[in-house]
Amino acid sequence: MKSVNICLNTVEKVKGFVNAISPIDGDFDLVSDRYVVDAKSIMGIFSLDLSKTLRLDIHCDDVAEKVIPTLQPYIA
Repeated sequence: MKSVNICLNTVEKVKGFVNAISPIDGDFDLVSDRYVVDAKSIMGIFSLDLSKTLRLDIHCDDVAEKVIPTLQPYIA
């Protein structure tokens, strides 16, 4: 598993992030304090405190190497 810090402090960033990560096969979680949501769920993301930096957990290392360059605009 790999983790990166993500900043989704605007509605446009949330929409762009979900559109970028949704077509990718794999399991992704966003973590904020003690809350964990599916990173592909726009409703789940909006339930988090978006003023804070979030941690994206990528559960497959092979997928992580491919997805991290795609998510570069959102990495904090």
